[in-house]
Amino acid sequence: MRLATAANEAYTAPLAVSELLGCKQCGGGGDHDEELGIRIPRPLGQGPSRFIPEKEILQVGSEDAQMHALFADSFAALGRLDNITLVMVFHPQYLESFLKTQHYLLQMDGPLPLHYRHYIGIMVCKHSCSYLVNLALAQWFRECSSKLQNLGELNKVLGLLKAEEHSWSLAELVHAVVLLTHYHSLASFTFGCGISPEIHCDGGHTFRPPSVSNYCICDITNGNHSVDEMPVNSAENVSVSDSFFEVEALMEKMRQLQECRDEEEASQEEMASRFEIEKRESMFVFSSDDDEVTPARDVSRHFEDTSYGYKDFSRHGMHVPTFRVQDYCWEDHGYSLVNRLYPDVGQLIDEKFHIAYNLTYNTMAMHKDVDTSMLRRAIWNYIHCMFGIRYDDYDYGEINQLLDRSFKVYIKTVVCTPEKVTKRMYESFWRQFKHSEKVHVNLLLIEARMQAELLYALRAITRYMT
Repeated sequence: MRLATAANEAYTAPLAVSELLGCKQCGGGGDHDEELGIRIPRPLGQGPSRFIPEKEILQVGSEDAQMHALFADSFAALGRLDNITLVMVFHPQYLESFLKTQHYLLQMDGPLPLHYRHYIGIMVCKHSCSYLVNLALAQWFRECSSKLQNLGELNKVLGLLKAEEHSWSLAELVHAVVLLTHYHSLASFTFGCGISPEIHCDGGHTFRPPSVSNYCICDITNGNHSVDEMPVNSAENVSVSDSFFEVEALMEKMRQLQECRDEEEASQEEMASRFEIEKRESMFVFSSDDDEVTPARDVSRHFEDTSYGYKDFSRHGMHVPTFRVQDYCWEDHGYSLVNRLYPDVGQLIDEKFHIAYNLTYNTMAMHKDVDTSMLRRAIWNYIHCMFGIRYDDYDYGEINQLLDRSFKVYIKTVVCTPEKVTKRMYESFWRQFKHSEKVHVNLLLIEARMQAELLYALRAITRYMT
């Protein structure tokens, strides 16, 4: 309890800069700021997310006991409350599982030494995710060996994983695969929710004096201001009534699909055909070019091959082979393999998958007491469909009924090219839904992505072992 209290006080207590440097405007401190020559940074932007208004994010000090404990754990691990935690706490049950899993992967005993784990995280910066670079320890670059450089091939194509006895033990390989998929999915969450850079990181601060005449500069520097945010119309050129009817239409489609399920079931041939159609169509879901892409930090000097990235099969005339879950699935195969080679991690990951997939508050926008299982399954299975993964018992015709094009564009961008996600994309789907519901969508996206990547990698390892 003392730790939780200390964490809360340490995070909320403002730094009295005027006591250190003095402020000629408010009269605080002395006149030795010029003598010290210290520049004081102030945060860029407002709040933990560029997409979500700060006033809609839980404020430290107003959390309940469960959230307070989560904040304390996060603060104890990092020495601060990072922006990912402040956005993810919309869903505390998931956040608790996420923090526990991440702590085990990065800090607890495991096949890989600590500096390897952080370097693997930095490799994911090929997603241009400078936020995650800054979470790793830069000085550990010096400890990297050619063994880590070889892992770059695995990071490029998880499905073509090949173990080399002279380089990686199977336990090390599984640990590395789990870390890669964890960081891949975390990069998707970072961009998908518009996570702002931390104040001490590149792009998170400025030394330029603020141009707000109503406040003392030292107050603004310390965050002790309450400048009202400019209102943003999240549904450009769309009336409230139009977006309201979108919600009603979606609920009506869910009701009709449920009735169709109860009346008749499609044949296996028809189900397979619908999957192939959806898989093929998913290749042609492209996001329009947008100038609002977040600037990336150049980390190319740390890698031998800087040319790789997401490649769309459709643009290269390639066929996406079908991966049948009935032949290899997480529950029956992947889970046991991970737990055998990296004890307890399989259980932690499995718990996280289940929480994300089953999480529901039985709400949809302004409606309550809604069964959202059909919609959640459609989102999860659409992501797996993009990876060529098929569930024999699912009717993929439901996806086109439940997910409109703007939503599909957002999903594919977050999962495949997260660095291209823009605020416009975030605002273009589910315009009447709460921000907490859109964060919930991102939890489904990142966990479905992680499971899809794990399935391909673990199947390759299983084949190597046999």
